[in-house]
Amino acid sequence: MHVKYLIIGAGPTGLGAGHRLRELGETSVLLLEKNAYTGGLAASFKDSAGFTWDLGGHVVFSHYAYFDRLIEDLLGDAYLEHQRIAMVRMLERWVPYPFQNNLRHLPREVQWEIVEAMLPGRRPEKQPANFREWMDVVFGAGIAKYFMVPYNFKVWATPAEMMAYHWIGERVSVVNLEMVLKNLILELDNKSWGPNNVFRFPLFGGTGEIFTRLGDRLGDMVRRNTEVVAVDAQAKVAETSQGERITYEYLLNTGPLDQFVLQSLNTPNGELREAAGRLAHNSVFVAGVGVDGMRDDPTCWMYFPEDNAPFYRVTNFHNYSPNNAAKPGASRALMCEISYSRHKKEDLSQLMESTVQGLVNTALMDEKDRDNILSRWSCELEYGYPVPTLERDPALRVLQPWLESRDIYSRGRFGGWQYEAANMDHSVMQGVEWAERMVLGNQETTYVVK
Repeated sequence: MHVKYLIIGAGPTGLGAGHRLRELGETSVLLLEKNAYTGGLAASFKDSAGFTWDLGGHVVFSHYAYFDRLIEDLLGDAYLEHQRIAMVRMLERWVPYPFQNNLRHLPREVQWEIVEAMLPGRRPEKQPANFREWMDVVFGAGIAKYFMVPYNFKVWATPAEMMAYHWIGERVSVVNLEMVLKNLILELDNKSWGPNNVFRFPLFGGTGEIFTRLGDRLGDMVRRNTEVVAVDAQAKVAETSQGERITYEYLLNTGPLDQFVLQSLNTPNGELREAAGRLAHNSVFVAGVGVDGMRDDPTCWMYFPEDNAPFYRVTNFHNYSPNNAAKPGASRALMCEISYSRHKKEDLSQLMESTVQGLVNTALMDEKDRDNILSRWSCELEYGYPVPTLERDPALRVLQPWLESRDIYSRGRFGGWQYEAANMDHSVMQGVEWAERMVLGNQETTYVVK
């Protein structure tokens, strides 16, 4: 079989590429998806108790008019819109997110410890060499101690000293000392920071409903249960797990870039293998706990920097849509995320029990709620987040030009390996922009190797 455009993976990036190619009149397109479903890391699953779970905390917000139109076309009016309410749990209290903008909710001695460390002359005045040094330079030792250091290790499962910081952009609300003092003295809250302060969510089916519909729309262009196991870059041939050989003119890989180079690509040279080996990622254990009964809690999601719970984030998934719960309006869906890696080992066999204990420790469940648990669902994601280490960009500068010189392109959360361009809208648009580059000669703007 021969196709002009072969796409590995039917997640947000692959589906975005396939959809845009078809819009542009291209018909020789094939998406090969190893799973029985489309959506990749944005898929959703219904458990045996009737709860719907995402693979982590996804919400629909956008930087792109094209993405907005696509979502509206796919969902119609079958979505809900929410004003973000996010909190940080620390020192046995809830602090509105972003934590650094709402210090007034902390004990007074902690407030002063944090503010004192932010005063002129107290923060290091140097160019930081890594993410850990950046925390002290930008936030001061107090915020670093109480939130930035412990929380980021819980998320990334990687020492901050090994990470770069130029990826941050709109991902982290940086400190404004004047605003911090004003909010403290006038007892004001500042909760609206960030691009996702208003977001949408499908009424039924979780985030995965978006990509189920998009995959169905592409029809026979998508072939499920078909894994690419080998790619001959010179001959432009891909081999599937069923033994089929497919020739192509252009190849888009949306799976993990390191696996593609080290496991699928035929005879990559030593420099290429070394670069692929420098790409780092964490893994994520997603634990869904369905609880009978409701609480008066409008919070969307919560962050947990302390060690009294294994998770770094919990989503009140029933607040995104009541249909995510087995008993809409009468049961809660608590979706918890725990990272692990060689730097942060976890006993996966015990994580569900420690998650439930953490929910009790952090006041999201009462002891009596243990008897009201309707569902314990979990999923282990070997690839959770691509970690922006100090070695990432030098590795990408080796990998991507070599691949593109052979008409192979790698995009998406793990295909491109850029966390800062890995939101849902970014991922779809990486595929869309790649398609426009191929057909129209347009320049890509979302994914750029620096």
